[in-house]
Amino acid sequence: MKAVIGLGNPGREYELTRHNAGFLAIDVAADLLGASFSKRQCRGLLAEARLRGERVALLKPQTYMNLSGQAVLELIQWYKLEPEEVFILSDDIDLPQGVLRIRAKGGAGTHNGWRSILEVCGHTDFPRGRIGIGAPPRQWELKDWVLSRWDQDPQADATQAAIELAGKAAVSFLENGIQFAMNQFNITSRPRKHDTDTENQPDEQKPL
Repeated sequence: MKAVIGLGNPGREYELTRHNAGFLAIDVAADLLGASFSKRQCRGLLAEARLRGERVALLKPQTYMNLSGQAVLELIQWYKLEPEEVFILSDDIDLPQGVLRIRAKGGAGTHNGWRSILEVCGHTDFPRGRIGIGAPPRQWELKDWVLSRWDQDPQADATQAAIELAGKAAVSFLENGIQFAMNQFNITSRPRKHDTDTENQPDEQKPL
């Protein structure tokens, strides 16, 4: 069995923010699988489907971003999964807008959701799809940037394309594994500027 988790913040006000790229990408994956998030479990919205006869699960944590690790831990414990069997989708400010980067594992960098996951679960071996949202312009605070709407940006089409590609990559992971997904989708995304993860200081009372 395998699973996909999309990172984001719950609530209608955050739906189209840059920080919710992971939620949007997992929605794409769910549509491709014919699955719906009809269950509340593992501190999130859960969907289940079958792919080539294998059971798969998709989760949208309903914790704030900086508490994502709690939901991830509950999911891997519930389904008795290894980190290598869980593909996690997230935004990344160190990748230009419109870039998707698939990796088999890695650190938390400066991303609050990834920091929580690694701290709570104690593993770095989670395959991941990082969706580039670009670095904040000089006049922007990081928090304001990641919680701003990407669909009103001049590069909105590129971001939308990366989100859709990430959803397809998640299904590819479920069907064929991480190496196949990397080979297939890393070459279809624009070249990266940087290859590091990102972070801001966590605040458990706020969505960042």
